[in-house]
Amino acid sequence: MSELVAFLGLMDSGKSALALQMNHSLGGEGVLLTSGSRDGEGLISSRVGLRAPAFEVSADLDLYDLLAAITDGKRPQYVIADEVQFYTEKQVNHLADAVDGLDLSVYAFGLRTDFRGELFPGSKRLLELADRVENLPVKTLCWCGREATHTARVRDGVMIHTGDLVEVGDMDSYQNLCRRHHRAGLA
Repeated sequence: MSELVAFLGLMDSGKSALALQMNHSLGGEGVLLTSGSRDGEGLISSRVGLRAPAFEVSADLDLYDLLAAITDGKRPQYVIADEVQFYTEKQVNHLADAVDGLDLSVYAFGLRTDFRGELFPGSKRLLELADRVENLPVKTLCWCGREATHTARVRDGVMIHTGDLVEVGDMDSYQNLCRRHHRAGLA
């Protein structure tokens, strides 16, 4: 039975590694999707060195049409969607439509919240539509030792709360914090 499953967490919680492991353990016969990967377009990669080619999801890509075209020939067994926080709400709707209309299971991986502690639009829509939400097995810790629940953007040692949702470059760094320290601005 096909389903839409969400795997949302923080940076360094093993999302992409789990996506690639799932692809391997399911037989490697699925469709892989990604958006804005840290190692370049069309590539799912993890910090532990795993990587696999994937369809790059640009903001204007109709995912349902893509998946319907792929299933028209050889039917994939499943879909792995990585970096789903960068998908549009409409694209997350397309993933749900693929479950319901094409009978494909979709496993979606991404960040739950941005550096401000707010849900990414793609993650929000995924939480609204998912058949299941799974906890990631790797927990990250705040500097105080508590489980981290938020990712902060830090510049010159100070936590910042403004700026573009996605910034490319090395002028900022990110740190995982517990709720208490994220809300207090103590990175």
